[in-house]
Amino acid sequence: MKEEILFSMKSPFRDDFRIKGYRFGKGRKGMAIVGALRGDEVQQLYTCSQLVKELQAIERRGGLAEGTEILVIPSANPFSMNINKRFWAMDGTDINRMFPGYDQGETTQRIAAAIFQLVQGYEYGVQMASSYVAGRYMPHVKILHTGYEDVQTAGLFGLPYVCVRQPLPFDTTLLNYNWQIWETKAYSLYGGSNDCIDVQVSREVQEAILRFLMRTGLMKTDCRTSADGFRPMVFDESELEVIQAPAPGLLFRFRQAGDRVEKGDLLAQIVHPYLGKTVAAVTATVSGRLFFTTDRPLALKGTPLFKICRR
Repeated sequence: MKEEILFSMKSPFRDDFRIKGYRFGKGRKGMAIVGALRGDEVQQLYTCSQLVKELQAIERRGGLAEGTEILVIPSANPFSMNINKRFWAMDGTDINRMFPGYDQGETTQRIAAAIFQLVQGYEYGVQMASSYVAGRYMPHVKILHTGYEDVQTAGLFGLPYVCVRQPLPFDTTLLNYNWQIWETKAYSLYGGSNDCIDVQVSREVQEAILRFLMRTGLMKTDCRTSADGFRPMVFDESELEVIQAPAPGLLFRFRQAGDRVEKGDLLAQIVHPYLGKTVAAVTATVSGRLFFTTDRPLALKGTPLFKICRR
């Protein structure tokens, strides 16, 4: 393993801004893995840290394929993470909405440009991503539909779901989108929530990446790996049944992400914040599996509380 400072930038008030990376093996660019681009992505940071530890052990055992390099960047936004702020600490901009970046632009544009230059040219790109809708997700692979996506290869991760999303205009500034445009097979991995560590979900995502490395020949097949994983269900994100809050109030959730539910099952209750009485019951509108559940204690009317995968 080779530890490097991939990018640094002077700071007027604190220590310099630095992005660290860890390289395994040498040769052609096999896979780049990018962790926390946002300051609240603690689960993503933890998963990358455990991957670094695991890849170190695999490299010592001679388990990596010859002539191949793997790059891991655990965090690309340590400033915001230090103060527990999701977006860039100075102006609230989102690094993951700045790709491919501009090296003469605003601060986050420069950071995005530096990251993108580092991760360009890899055959595969993996981002430990988080959604703008906060909550807990079933482990899955998400791919943006660009015309260059490789849905079939996404099944090699062995996660239970592969979700394809039709990009909106502002999605063209995401890392995943630009990776694909510049001929990297890009995948975003989701699982658990952001600002707390779920060791079990993290391990599932780690094993999925190791499984993918083995199945694509970037890691030797005699390495210690997990079970075969799942034959994934592939669906378009628009197929998810979204259940929104019918009223505002305190949310008491009775079901978790991953639970199987039937149409009509009670999922949550919303309680009046002043009077203490139940103002709404939230029920499943279709049968399926809970793909997403909010983890917020307050519900605002119209906000997504649950997403159900119908199949």
